[in-house]
Amino acid sequence: MPYPSLPLFFLFFLTLSSTSSASSSPPKSSLAAGDSLVAAGNSFSTWLLSPSGDFSFGFHPLPTTTTTTPFFSLSIWYTKIPQKTIIWYANNRQNPAPQGSKVTLLPNQGLVLTSPNGTVLWTANDVVGTVSFAKLNDTGNLVLQDANFRGLWDTFGHPKDTLLPTQVLKKGGRVSSGRFEMVLEGDGNLVARSVNLPSGYANENYFESGTSGSGRELVFDGTGELYIVKGNNEKSYLFSSSSSSPNGSSGSTMEFYLRATLNFDGVFSLYKYPKGYLPENICTSSLVSAGSGVCGYNSICNLKEDGSGRPFCECPKGYSLIDPMEDEYGSCKPNFVLGCTEKIEDYEFEVLINTDWPLSDYVLQRPFTEEECMRSCMEDCLCSVAIFRLGDSCWKKKIPLSNGRVDVNLDGSKAFIKVKKGV
Repeated sequence: MPYPSLPLFFLFFLTLSSTSSASSSPPKSSLAAGDSLVAAGNSFSTWLLSPSGDFSFGFHPLPTTTTTTPFFSLSIWYTKIPQKTIIWYANNRQNPAPQGSKVTLLPNQGLVLTSPNGTVLWTANDVVGTVSFAKLNDTGNLVLQDANFRGLWDTFGHPKDTLLPTQVLKKGGRVSSGRFEMVLEGDGNLVARSVNLPSGYANENYFESGTSGSGRELVFDGTGELYIVKGNNEKSYLFSSSSSSPNGSSGSTMEFYLRATLNFDGVFSLYKYPKGYLPENICTSSLVSAGSGVCGYNSICNLKEDGSGRPFCECPKGYSLIDPMEDEYGSCKPNFVLGCTEKIEDYEFEVLINTDWPLSDYVLQRPFTEEECMRSCMEDCLCSVAIFRLGDSCWKKKIPLSNGRVDVNLDGSKAFIKVKKGV
């Protein structure tokens, strides 16, 4: 399949103001082996603060709707942004730390997070040497050091969903967020794709940088430019910014906070003042043969109207979310019985323009008129949707419908969605 070229970036503003994070005790500027912090309370608890105060490291509370017991994640976040923006985390929501959990800096293991009963929830791996200190730099990089202050392990070498200025992603490195990952493959090509959980099976790439055979590393430099360095030292830019200037009051080399994040919906975004994103349209760029697509099955992906490039998902008429409280990007279920024992006169069509589920076809009828297309689907007890395109083509589809999207390039095609009357 063809892959999109790097798009023109849409931009919008982030409003930032200074606030301080909550902490039960004054945060430290560095840690020594043996230091520890216990997760308590219901607010952000800062253990370590960068010299400029721009970044904090400690526990942040996770939202919960099923229990009154607080759970936490060991994380790094922007201190001075009102909405505490997480840029790195040790344990995710699938492995939360209950109240009373403790993180300790140990000489032989580095950072170790344990539950109240002593179960290890997370530990810093790949530590080679004896850890004596930990420091959070003004770049947002948490570094474990030996007695001679040599780096033994850092968070920049173990990214989650976010890259920060001065951070480098080597071949084989990845950022991931939920069902999506971005990987600098061994051949130097930067790719983005969805994965099927819990197996982790990788679907087809919905974005490629086109640097296969030449890409060496992905660099997010101190001026806010994000690019792939090729073997001949040529730069292939993903995002470029000239919005950098010294800021003596904060000690930072940049006037604005910057981060590049792979969001939970698969869009890789540059957050700054202003913001860019890729791919240009995640709904039409992501097409997977072994999965539902950006949205769940029987759902329709469309872009939000705020110019952010972020998707939203909605169910067709007569369908509803399987889990409306927890996953607004999840699958939709029909609120009626669709089968071969129902009467034709019990059904009607909802008509949508420029909407398609491109990988759910099971029959193509051509040449057909629009009326013949509708009648053929109505009389076929397996048909859930019929798409009429190009003036004479009728694609019939059955559930589960995958990769649903609104696409203006479909040039006025009509989707006839079969629903039960009165639903």
